[in-house]
Amino acid sequence: MSEKASSPGEADNTGNKPPLDRESIVVPAEILTQAGWAPPTNPVNPVNPDAKADQVPQFFASNQRKVPLSEAGYDEDPGGVGRLGVILGSVLAVLLIASGVTLYYVNKDGGHKPAAKADSATASPSAAASDAPTQQPVPPIKDNAKVLPTVSGDFGTKATITLPKDAPDGTFVVKELSAGNGAKVEKGNWVSVDYTAMDWQTGKEIPGSYGEQNGKPQLYQAGAGSLIAALDNAVEGHKAGSRLLVVAPPAAAFGPQGSQQLGIGGNDSLVFVLDIRQSTTPNAVVSGDVTPPPADFPQVKDNGNKPAEITPVPGAADPTDLKSHVLIQGKGRKIESGEKVLVQYTGVLYKDGKKFDSSLDRGQAFTFTTGAGSVIEGWDKGIVGQNIGSRVELVIPASLGYKDKASDSIPANSTLVFVVDILDAGVGGDS
Repeated sequence: MSEKASSPGEADNTGNKPPLDRESIVVPAEILTQAGWAPPTNPVNPVNPDAKADQVPQFFASNQRKVPLSEAGYDEDPGGVGRLGVILGSVLAVLLIASGVTLYYVNKDGGHKPAAKADSATASPSAAASDAPTQQPVPPIKDNAKVLPTVSGDFGTKATITLPKDAPDGTFVVKELSAGNGAKVEKGNWVSVDYTAMDWQTGKEIPGSYGEQNGKPQLYQAGAGSLIAALDNAVEGHKAGSRLLVVAPPAAAFGPQGSQQLGIGGNDSLVFVLDIRQSTTPNAVVSGDVTPPPADFPQVKDNGNKPAEITPVPGAADPTDLKSHVLIQGKGRKIESGEKVLVQYTGVLYKDGKKFDSSLDRGQAFTFTTGAGSVIEGWDKGIVGQNIGSRVELVIPASLGYKDKASDSIPANSTLVFVVDILDAGVGGDS
């Protein structure tokens, strides 16, 4: 499903024009229906030659991709930063769907507009400076305040938040409740985060990623500037495995306009309990014991943080079906269709082993949403069902790739070979 304009996030009805660079999280049609919204427009098959030109996503395997040159969009606001919370970053308007883990947001202005998606820029809610309420400066982060909610429960489970009788004093608090021993979150790292949330003024619970059907963590890039301040920088400096208490005054949350959908007023402070599941650097690769591919597969030589060396089988006939082999077996959960995946990849031609693309050359992991039509069909079929932490070799016939269309250095009717590291996954969207 493509990230189309008709997202429920439009219900904020600010009347403002959207920024030129934005993205929205993919929501299954059945969830939209349950929440009372019309399901989004059916996606366009990315390899359907009859599809309208402005609806055809472009793929990652050429220099005319759907995503910017940086793939993950690290330097502009990453493609598919799985933004935590029910957050619309630039408009600060949100809708949290019944599942409690599918959230909406928009990217900051600036950077490159993804190709072939210009029509979608007109539909996501946004805030024009002339119409939006003036946003107050975000106060500095402190690790304590005169009065704070109490939190019970262990990391990895839904938190119980008990609100005090006293009103919040306006302090922006990020307090580490328990320290993890995983990788430290630096600005620009990809993080997957579970959360529990409440409105301090009303005592209303904001549905989170725990306790909901098929709940998954949010996947996003820390400090990218596209989330409300309460979440964008809260995880920086803390290690994976840590639980944080975040108290966000309006200036660090939804601002003076609040959120009609959630019943959050312009003076409401929010309380989040964040569990940092994983922190991943943009140039990360998976590691583990390698199982060499079968003799009839292209052979793979690991080069660490450099693109793998992939050697085709001399004189091998092009396959007609997708072939896959797990080089490194990950220990994480299995990837499901419709979720956002963070990967490193290298792609070569099956015929001669000529490399045509690699995220490792850029040092920037790539994100895409499975089943969204944003990548070639062989990727959707080959990645779904694999475990997080795995390295997978995919041999993709032309029928599941670019078919009879040439793409930059990829000739028409080409069989493609990819080595893909599945770094992390969760809820999010892509540019």
